[in-house]
Amino acid sequence: MVNYLHSLHRRRRKRLADQHPLRPRDQRVAVIGLGRFGISLANELMHRGWDVLGIDTDARLVQKYSDALTHAAVGDCTDAEVLRQLGVHEFTSVVVAIGDSLEASILVSSNLLAAEVPNIWAKAVSRQHGQILERLGVHHVVLPEHEMGERVAHLVTGRMLDFIEFDDDYALVKTVAPDVITGLPLGRSQVRSKYGITVVGIKRPGEDFTYATADTVVEKSDVLVVTGKTHAVEGFAELS
Repeated sequence: MVNYLHSLHRRRRKRLADQHPLRPRDQRVAVIGLGRFGISLANELMHRGWDVLGIDTDARLVQKYSDALTHAAVGDCTDAEVLRQLGVHEFTSVVVAIGDSLEASILVSSNLLAAEVPNIWAKAVSRQHGQILERLGVHHVVLPEHEMGERVAHLVTGRMLDFIEFDDDYALVKTVAPDVITGLPLGRSQVRSKYGITVVGIKRPGEDFTYATADTVVEKSDVLVVTGKTHAVEGFAELS
C-alpha cells in the first residue's frame, strides 16, 4: 500500500521561478531516501523552485518532511510495482539517497534502470559501493563525503558539469558552451554585460583546458569554466 501525503507550494514555486527566468519550469525530481543527505538535497531542490517527490520506508520521516516537500510518500522502492504506483518511472531525474542498506540501494537503482529513467543519481557509502552502481549503469554516482546535497542539487537541476559555490555568493561552474555565444570571439559576445559572468577557461574536445581571452572564439561542444554571482552562472548554464 502506497500512502501519499501531499503538501503543495504553488505560490512559492512561482515566486522562485520568477526569480530565475532563464530556468525551465515544471521540473520534477524524485528523491528516494529522506535521511540527512536526501533531505538536504530535497530542501535545496525545493529552494530552487523544483517539484520534489520524497519517498522513504519510514512513515515518521515522511510525516516529518511532508510540509517541506511538494509530495511525500511512504513506499518501499525495492519493489518495482511500488515505483510504478508512485509514477517514479515517469520522472526524468531520480536520486537514490539510501545510505543504510547497500542491498536496497542496488535494488532500487536496478528498478530505475529497468524502468529506463534517463537520469539516475545514486548515493554511494563507499568507493566499492560506487563501483557496483557504476557497473549497473547508474548515470551519476555521488560520494557524500565529497559531494554535499546543495552542490548535487545544482548538478541535478541544471546543465552544469560541475559546480563550486563560495561563501560570498559567487560560484565557479563548468558547462557546455551555449549556442548563443558560439562562432563569436568572447569580446564580441559580451558575456559579462549580457549574462553577468566571466569565462575563465575553455576546453575543446581532444585538447587541454586553456585560459580564455577576449579573442577566443567559442565553438559548439566547447566546455567552458565560468565564474560570477551564483544566480548568474546558473542562468548562463541553462542557456546550453
